[in-house]
Amino acid sequence: MKFEPLDFSKIRTYPVAERANKVNAQAFATPPAAGGSLRGFLDGLPDFLAVQDLRKIVTAVATAVRNQRPVVLMMGAHSIKVGLNPIFVDAMRRGILNAVAFNGAGAIHDFELCYQGETSEDVQRGLDDGSFGMVEETGQRMNAALADGVARGLGAGRALGEAARAAQYPNLALSILATAAELDIPVTVHIAVGTDIIHQHPTTKGSVLGEASYRDFQTFAAVCAQLEGGVVLNIGSAVIMPEVFLKALTIARNLGHKVEHFTTATFDMTRHYRPTENVQRRPTKLGGQGFYLVGHHEIMIPLLFAAITEELAR
Repeated sequence: MKFEPLDFSKIRTYPVAERANKVNAQAFATPPAAGGSLRGFLDGLPDFLAVQDLRKIVTAVATAVRNQRPVVLMMGAHSIKVGLNPIFVDAMRRGILNAVAFNGAGAIHDFELCYQGETSEDVQRGLDDGSFGMVEETGQRMNAALADGVARGLGAGRALGEAARAAQYPNLALSILATAAELDIPVTVHIAVGTDIIHQHPTTKGSVLGEASYRDFQTFAAVCAQLEGGVVLNIGSAVIMPEVFLKALTIARNLGHKVEHFTTATFDMTRHYRPTENVQRRPTKLGGQGFYLVGHHEIMIPLLFAAITEELAR
């Protein structure tokens, strides 16, 4: 086979003015000035890629708040362990967050912060000597609260929040569970038996865990039934909450509730399969919009809620 050289002199060109461009200098960042305002910083972000997604999420949340539609926070434990509870509690008090859904670990770290102001043990050290998760107070207090709550017809989240308030723990202002009980905001705890340290405690009763968490699943399904026009924020839950959300949303639609036009957004430090499929893509197929922003919680979440606060103040 022979390949004769092409005649590059015959290549056709066209004026740059006729070309559509994806990058325009007007969308570039504005360098921050010392002592500048937060709004100025946010407005000065470059208008590309993740910033565009962030702005759409912020707009969706602000629109939902103004239209009195639900903004729901689904979360894992990590965002608690990096100090974000004051951000979430403030958003609850401002009326930005209308419901919160934990995995079991999230409830444990919130409860420990509430009663002692500290949490998160050295897992490796405890695993090596058989002491991991074996502290007396957390297991005893949480299991007692759950048992009492079940006896009174409560779900796990409300039972733990009311127990914390009744005991007048010193850090109630830091607790999502306690704040929810105070404000009558649904906070649900979705327990997977065997995944949490309190399941190792001798006072644990499987029937209590199951009943308390099942009631919260029913409550969360009721929240999902009202999501039309609302927003779901999934912060740091890679497995439990994406799975629970998919089932709760299915129940809502199965019972005839129209839940089609809403926004979902996952914030996590890496991209995972279940949040991508069960939060971002599948639930929003009928007319919603889904986003996935990757970054450290301790940076991304204060930025998100600062932007929401500024948007609501416009």
